[in-house]
Amino acid sequence: QVQLVESGGGLVQTGGSLRLSCAASRSIFSSISINDMGWYRQVPGEQRELVAAIAVDFMTNYADSVKGRFTISRDNAKNTVNLQMDSLKPEDTAVYYCHAAYSSKLGGPTYDSWGQGTQVTVSS
Repeated sequence: QVQLVESGGGLVQTGGSLRLSCAASRSIFSSISINDMGWYRQVPGEQRELVAAIAVDFMTNYADSVKGRFTISRDNAKNTVNLQMDSLKPEDTAVYYCHAAYSSKLGGPTYDSWGQGTQVTVSS
């Protein structure tokens, strides 16, 4: 199983910036392939929603609400994914979760792994 370790997050004022980082456990690199990586967020009482995703070929997908403000990037050699969040708004306040889809290098099904979540709070 792939373990994801997140860092970043915190409290910031409206218009400020934060950077989230996520790294996959290094012990599994030789046996598995990390496919899509991304960030989701969840507000209490609501469903978890996609914020941004990035494929192995670096194609990206963003939620409409964050387009032009957030930038997702990844390092395939290190199996890390980052989310640069600029021009933050109070409605961006949520717990942010790192996600990775992975499979065995020998083939087979794709599995999902999630980070533990990191709180982002944007004050007005």
